[in-house]
Amino acid sequence: MTRLLLVMTRRGATALPGLVALTLEPRLLGTLASGLDHGVACVTGTNGKTTTTRMLAEAAREAGWSPVHNRAGSNLERGIVASLLAATSWGGLVRGDSGLFEVDEASLPRVLAEVSPRVVVVTNLFRDQLDRYHEVDALARRLRAAIASLPPSTILVLNADDPLVTFLADGHPGTVAFFGIDDPTIGGPERQAISDADRCPRCRATLSYRRVVLAHEGDWSCGACGFTRPPRDVAALRVALAADSITLTIAGIAEPLQVPLAGTYNAHNALAALAAARALGIPQAAALRALAAIRPAFGRQESLEVLGRRIRLLLVKNPAGFDAVVSALLATGRRLRLLAALSDRAADGRDVSWIWDCDVERLAAVTEHAVVTGMRGEDLALRFKYAGLARERVTSVAGWRDATRAAIAATPVGGELVILATYTAMQAIRAELARTGHAGQFWED
Repeated sequence: MTRLLLVMTRRGATALPGLVALTLEPRLLGTLASGLDHGVACVTGTNGKTTTTRMLAEAAREAGWSPVHNRAGSNLERGIVASLLAATSWGGLVRGDSGLFEVDEASLPRVLAEVSPRVVVVTNLFRDQLDRYHEVDALARRLRAAIASLPPSTILVLNADDPLVTFLADGHPGTVAFFGIDDPTIGGPERQAISDADRCPRCRATLSYRRVVLAHEGDWSCGACGFTRPPRDVAALRVALAADSITLTIAGIAEPLQVPLAGTYNAHNALAALAAARALGIPQAAALRALAAIRPAFGRQESLEVLGRRIRLLLVKNPAGFDAVVSALLATGRRLRLLAALSDRAADGRDVSWIWDCDVERLAAVTEHAVVTGMRGEDLALRFKYAGLARERVTSVAGWRDATRAAIAATPVGGELVILATYTAMQAIRAELARTGHAGQFWED
């Protein structure tokens, strides 16, 4: 009934119905999930879980399945239950055959206590929202303890390029499938300043890298204990980057796969989705068709046409994700006009010091003009100043409506405006675009 009232008032109903239901029946998640014939897959990690889960859900639909999917990105227990309730009849019958859920990293232990998934996918582990997750090593320990309780029937799908993620497999008695990028031209020999794992998670000795893709992801090994990057079950032998897409040559697949999303990080997302689809028994042909036709999720490279300008929306929320987005933008070779928005609500993380660990210098070097806004917009303006962006190229504007209008007006007709924003800031800006008829509400996608 809560969901019905919210829908009638044109609200998303992505969390509150689940919160009410869990208050009435704390074990409801396990009860509803137990009726799914193809079982449950949980996708977690710092970055990429929304896109990876969407790819996996589209692969399931392409195969003729009827997945229940928290598509709007509400990834706490309440959001997962809300998505199940939306697919449940008044008589308690779930109208679906599988549950494909992105799960917040901090919530995964609680979700696994209620559900025994067929597949658990971990995309990566980076430093993110220190007020919620604390240091990345502490998060990895909590996830490892939760995964250790899984039955042998659960298949782990892990990023072989991330040593923290690879270490999660230690002690799991069941099947583990690894994915990774094997293209020697992707990345470089130098360790990046934002690396969060320079020591072996098994023995704490310093890791060696033959190639670094992003932060601590790459071709790594430990000379002290022998812990090393495992063989990949799904591997990209070549990754060709374009302004709006990536083309993957995948081991064992004859034809290259073009995915209509940009950036090396989306290569990892596509490989994770393909590996998870295999683990679930989704036919490979269906998964490949789905990946080739994927549409971006809320704020993840969405593209809109607004008053003769192209608007590209890019969610950024931690140093690794920010730098990955910047690399994708630099690959276009364009001068940029930005609307950059920083907020510090609970969903963003209260601590915004992470912006000083981002490579804003590379972004500033190709920025023609930036409109800066958000609850912590002045902090972001200061960061741009120290990155070397000339003061006359930065305009601070308070208020979502005024900032959005100013950024669009500062973009020539026929040009492109790139929106870089944290989570709640992106919601607010997109709501403003929806108010003016240029976008739908994010939960309606």
